[in-house]
Order: sequence, then C-alpha cells, then structure tokens
Amino acid sequence: MSNNTMRERLFQIIEVGEDDDKLSRVYDFFMMVVISISIIPLWSHDNNQIFEIIDKVTVIVFIADYVLRLVTADLKLKRGAISFLIYPFTAMALIDLLSILPSVTVLKRGFRLLKIFRLMRTFKVFRIFKAFRYSKNIRMIVNVFKKQKDSLIVVCGFAIAYVLVSALVIFNAEPETFPTMYDAIYWATISLTTVGYGDVYATSSIGKFITMISAVLGIAIVALPAGIIIAGYQNEMEENNRKYKE
Repeated sequence: MSNNTMRERLFQIIEVGEDDDKLSRVYDFFMMVVISISIIPLWSHDNNQIFEIIDKVTVIVFIADYVLRLVTADLKLKRGAISFLIYPFTAMALIDLLSILPSVTVLKRGFRLLKIFRLMRTFKVFRIFKAFRYSKNIRMIVNVFKKQKDSLIVVCGFAIAYVLVSALVIFNAEPETFPTMYDAIYWATISLTTVGYGDVYATSSIGKFITMISAVLGIAIVALPAGIIIAGYQNEMEENNRKYKE
C-alpha cells in the first residue's frame, strides 16, 4: 500500500465517516470516550494521582489525534502543501491545541508561571468542543446553524432591537427604579427571556403594564429561533436519510 493510499485511508478513519465504515465509527466512539474521561479531573480542584494519570494518558491520545490530522491536512483542506500551514490556524485545530497545552509539563516550570498555568488549566474545557468532530448528530446541529444563519441573524437582530426599545421605554417611564440605561437593558433582557429574576422590577402601574407587554412579546420572540432550528434539523435529517438510501 502506497503512502498516499495509507494517508487517504487514515483520513477516512479519523474524520467522521460513513455509517458503514466500522473503523471510523470505532475511532469516533473511542475519541468520545477519551474526551469524556479527560473532563473528569475538572470536576474537582484536588490534584490527586489518579487525576494526573487520566490527564497524561488522555493528552497523549489528543496529541496523537492532532498529529494524525495535521499529516492529512491536505486531504481535508484540499489546498495542496499550504494546507499543512493553514490547518493549525483552523477553528477545530486551535481547540485541539488549547486542550493539549495546559497538560504539557514544560509549561509548569517556573514559580512565576504558576498563576499563568492555573489560568491555562481552564483551557481544558475546550476538550468538550472536541466532541463536535466525533458526533454526527452534533455535526448535523452545526450544519443547521450554518444553513439557517441568515434567518437566525435576522431574529437575533430583532430581539436586540426589541430589548433596546423596551429598555428605552421603561427607562423614561420609570426613572426612579431604573437610574441607568444599563439597568433598563438588564430588565428588558430578563423580561424578553421570561426569566424574571426579581432583583430589578417595575413598581409603577405604567411600568408593570410595560412589563406585561414585554413578557408576552418575549415569548414569541424566544420561540422564533427555536422553530427555525427545529425545522432546519428536520430538513437535515431528511437529507441525511436520502443520502443513506442512495
């Protein structure tokens, strides 16, 4: 088997492959398990030996996965030799790198760098986002957001405009309760999402009336992106089913 053929097969395995590719499915499942296990040390602030072992073993797997993806970058990006230079700066490659760096022992040296390392420890949370690559369902959801981004942007723009208008109205209707525009925007946001923490609320009759309108309209605005995402997800499932039958 030639080097190119081996790299092509390796690329098929490490990328989310077709349902009939058993090796690809096994690799995806294995990486999902490793990612899940790697997050266990983040559940505690204690640094015991078991957590250190888990961290070292999982980061070795992540490094190997990163190297494999780097050597097959040209097959993914399809831009020739320059792909090997571009790939490290892609979104998922940066997430991979940020999930690896906090566990590299070289970065732990030096007392002055201790606080920096503590901050870098939070980068391990990026390991959660690595799961996006290995789950077809998550990839479907990501595709839905990509395809429906125009509609979602319009809805988000409408929601932001509604928050600002509501905040401006309540800011002028009840200046005693809302001394700053920031307080008004905070109130409008929690009213739009129908959360209503109760720490900032209208006290006058006109303010309460505005709150009721804001809450009712907020339900409709919040429901719009949910409907767009659900419809897009159904279309994505139907498209995948058609490809599978073909």
